[in-house]
Amino acid sequence: MSSDTPGGPGAHPDHATLDEGAAQDLLRGICFKTGPPRIVGVELEWLIHDQENPATPVAQERLDSAVTALRELPLSAALTFEPGGQLELSSQPAGSLMECIGTTAADLAAVRASLGRDGLAPVGLGVDPWQTPHRRLREPRYDAMEAALDRAGPSGRAMMCTSASVQVCLDSGEQEPGPLGYGRRWQLTHLLGAVLVAAFANSPFRQGRPTGWKSTRQALWADLDPVRTLAPGSGLPPREAWAAHVLDTTVMCVRREEGPWDVPEGLTFREWIRTGAPRPPVRADLDYHITTLFPPVRPRGHLELRMIDAQSGADGWLVPLAVATALYDDPEAAETVYRTVKPLAESAGSAPAPRNPLWTTAAREGLADPELRAAATVCFDTALTALDRMGADKAVRDTVAAFNDRYVARGRCPADDLLESGVLTDPIRPTDLIGSTDGPHTGRVTSA
Repeated sequence: MSSDTPGGPGAHPDHATLDEGAAQDLLRGICFKTGPPRIVGVELEWLIHDQENPATPVAQERLDSAVTALRELPLSAALTFEPGGQLELSSQPAGSLMECIGTTAADLAAVRASLGRDGLAPVGLGVDPWQTPHRRLREPRYDAMEAALDRAGPSGRAMMCTSASVQVCLDSGEQEPGPLGYGRRWQLTHLLGAVLVAAFANSPFRQGRPTGWKSTRQALWADLDPVRTLAPGSGLPPREAWAAHVLDTTVMCVRREEGPWDVPEGLTFREWIRTGAPRPPVRADLDYHITTLFPPVRPRGHLELRMIDAQSGADGWLVPLAVATALYDDPEAAETVYRTVKPLAESAGSAPAPRNPLWTTAAREGLADPELRAAATVCFDTALTALDRMGADKAVRDTVAAFNDRYVARGRCPADDLLESGVLTDPIRPTDLIGSTDGPHTGRVTSA
């Protein structure tokens, strides 16, 4: 979940009231900015655990001290924190994959060292395997978010406080049709996304027990709100589909300059515009509303791929970044992967992601599903070839190849190692979860 909050506390929204036509024009204009793909970014979320006793909650005072030290670091990325205390690094837009990896790796090294001085470590898991949801950040927007999501059940709090992800940010694509066209890329995301869920599933436990899902994180996201987490329905071009989806999704909250934020029930943004109650919405309200929508892929001028579990190991995070960038931005790879995943539409059916059979199977079974395994095999082979063409260095290619050999080629995902290792139930080896700095192919859950 992104912590970006345009118009958050202390901001002064534009005073020009939005009408429905202006809102639609804004959405069509700002959400898909077209041009040749050239920019890449990544947002990395991490759970913060004690190095020696990862199952024990970190005391608030200790976490506050660590956060103070982190905020003094000269990082390239933006440093923020999620409601449960998860750390998020949001890279600056980079002109190449290798630039993005290089700056992010340097930031992570500084973060890891700083946390290590406090006996803490950033841990890459899609869901905290031990902790119950406990909100550490007390801000009006999180109070309102919690109240709104509680209406649908407990999954919202679990998402807010115990989940972590790798979010890959890529350009929307070219205006013209073709393998790099934005329409093709938008269609691709909702099929390839299920393959990425399955390949990188890394959250089979919650509150000390197996959940029956390889990606419990994805299961939580699919469950936390009836509409907010869905992709737009099919049948309309991408810009029109997204604009309609944004306007017809309920408003999570109405911000106030002072005091608690309003949490209306059943009020869509379109209805808010039409009624003007509890106050007329302005541009900043629309910007904020978009940040409260959590589909698998969110268009923000660029495309945010939001379906990937946080990855274990010192360099596990770079595998989904490299694979997704190669498959989307290399024209030959994009054409190959589109042909590969297009047949998955039959398994997906007519329901939008992530609440269709394809995405449910990906989250529950990972690459144990034969259809997803076959697609992932082609996708990773294609990505490795494309990374060579894109100038990715040998270390990056070797890391992706190692992940492919250990998991994809064997029809496995990181969750399978966790389920077999017994590290959650063996009290003799708690440090196995964060103590190693081996690569993501070691079969252990390790620190960043």
